[in-house]
Amino acid sequence: MKISLLVMAAGIGSRYGGGIKQLAAVDQSGHIIMDYSVHDAIEAGFERIVFIIRRDIETDFRSAIGERIERVCARKGVEVCYAFQSLEDIPGRLPEGRSKPWGTGQAVLAAREFVDGPFAVINADDYYGKAAFYSICSWLKSGAAGQHSLCMAGFILKNTLSDNGGVTRGICQVDREGYLTGVTETRGIVKTPTGARAGETELDPEGYVSMNMWGLSPEFMELLEQGFRKFLEKDARRDPLGCEYLLPVIIGGLLQQGGTRVKVLQTSDSWFGVTYAEDRESVAESFKKLIEEGVYREDLFSDL
Repeated sequence: MKISLLVMAAGIGSRYGGGIKQLAAVDQSGHIIMDYSVHDAIEAGFERIVFIIRRDIETDFRSAIGERIERVCARKGVEVCYAFQSLEDIPGRLPEGRSKPWGTGQAVLAAREFVDGPFAVINADDYYGKAAFYSICSWLKSGAAGQHSLCMAGFILKNTLSDNGGVTRGICQVDREGYLTGVTETRGIVKTPTGARAGETELDPEGYVSMNMWGLSPEFMELLEQGFRKFLEKDARRDPLGCEYLLPVIIGGLLQQGGTRVKVLQTSDSWFGVTYAEDRESVAESFKKLIEEGVYREDLFSDL
């Protein structure tokens, strides 16, 4: 069994205003955000990288990052796989007029054939920082993952906001022992002079949020598949064109049912990513600073 990293990249381009600009370079050497995530994953000890993409972006994706990553991983003995998320890949008939993707839960299911051991899940266009990869990989290697034993990287809300518009975050409730007790998928979170706000609701800028960096087990795939069937029977009938099967909502539901424990692995690293076109300049500046500080080399993979 290999410890895998699932990189959810099927949605790239959809929130960015046309094109696949998340595949644009963010440093002087031509690397993109995913390069840094893969670098950190290899350094932390992940043994397989699974890119979850759409068929229509496969050529661009392989050209921009896939072929380069394959060469790097081949030298390190790390396997690279491609899984394809499809709107039609559902148990049953596709609702007429549906064009919106089914969400991150279905994205993970698209990679089920490549998962034979503990695995982590991340977004393609988010930078998480080295500490989060080390923490989650160490937790997975410890054997703690199970059908009802999960983990997540807990980020501080104020470290995950964009200067260029609202973002969606899973607002977390955490108990004194460091376990997740609830997660609320919250859209339209913006920076304010006092911290953060979603609509008229003020949010705690020091509170934990989920950035879709989860540590899961092969057994969790079974729960995910069973839940997807129920989701299609219930939610898809109520809102056939707009409903989404989302990891934070799924895991939040498991917590409400009881019996599932989610360890929150604290990280103080700052998130940054490309949600809006305007984010790219600040992201490039952030990577430049990390290189200047010696966190990374200009020849990114040369230290592995």
